[in-house]
Amino acid sequence: MKQFDYVQPKTMDEALASWEPGAAWLGGGTNLVDLMKLGVAQPQRVIDLTRISDLGKITFQQDGSVRIGAMVSNAALARHVAFVQHFPMVAEALLSGASGQLRNMATVAGNLMQRTRCAYFQEETAACNRRTPGAGCDARDSDEEMRALLGASPACVATNPSDFCVPLAALEAQVEVRGVNGTRQIPFAEFHLLPGDNPARETALEAGELIVALHLSAEAAGFAGHARYLKVRDRTSFAFATTAAAAALRMEDGIIAQGRLALGAVAARPWRVAEAEALLVGQAPDAVLFARVAEAAMAGAEAPAHLEWKIDLTRRTAARALAMAAAGTPARLPALPASPFGQQNGDLAHV
Repeated sequence: MKQFDYVQPKTMDEALASWEPGAAWLGGGTNLVDLMKLGVAQPQRVIDLTRISDLGKITFQQDGSVRIGAMVSNAALARHVAFVQHFPMVAEALLSGASGQLRNMATVAGNLMQRTRCAYFQEETAACNRRTPGAGCDARDSDEEMRALLGASPACVATNPSDFCVPLAALEAQVEVRGVNGTRQIPFAEFHLLPGDNPARETALEAGELIVALHLSAEAAGFAGHARYLKVRDRTSFAFATTAAAAALRMEDGIIAQGRLALGAVAARPWRVAEAEALLVGQAPDAVLFARVAEAAMAGAEAPAHLEWKIDLTRRTAARALAMAAAGTPARLPALPASPFGQQNGDLAHV
């Protein structure tokens, strides 16, 4: 690990003043420190945000929305009683990620900024446009399973590894950021960028901008009674998703009035298809409908021959997540959060 400057600002103004080209923001460090040890990340300055107390608050507003500070830990958010009641799908996704020890350290903002787990990105000797622009992409011609099925480009086939981000996309969260030019909000659908010709730019953040908070609306809380996250992986814990889906329905007299579906582990950002969601509206929930929606959600998916099974698995994951959401959200999170082996039937105990 190369030498770097280390600063610990106590206010947002101090933090922003500390930033310079080549600097990195440090939250829990569960991703950044690993990448620094591997030599993949080599910041000239590390700005530790843990002393800025204003970034660690969860605040419910009078209109039913919630503002989540950037430094709130994954564990604290997933165990916050009011948050779980209003946004159970997000809590289920959080508890399916990493391990208890890591969730205690990992932060909301850090999860949004989590780098890809593509093996070629993490290997310094491999060609990777995301790590070294213009180097090429060795993953394209590899047997890498954690590669994009949607939204990839000749320059990059990496996927976003976050569980947390998938339900946030489905619920249309907003990301509050602050920089030298002030504060702005970025719609979640615009926050993570597809690789195109410039995979090295992964988010819509401008140079020196810092995530301050995450916002979920009162409308998003309206899905709480029928919302589930489903994660398929090699192990039931401490493993990244092979496929994942966040499904949320608003039911009226047994008919779907509104539906949301986001897919994880298939692209450089959580994947939503408006046309697929529109198929749900005005329909009674059943397996045939959910299979048709899943098919539409995966329209345009491409994979090499050895990975065609992942397209089918993603469709099945999406259809099952929709069926789980239709059954209702459990009053308590399953013992195995987001797992196919967890509790499937809900009891509509949420708001």
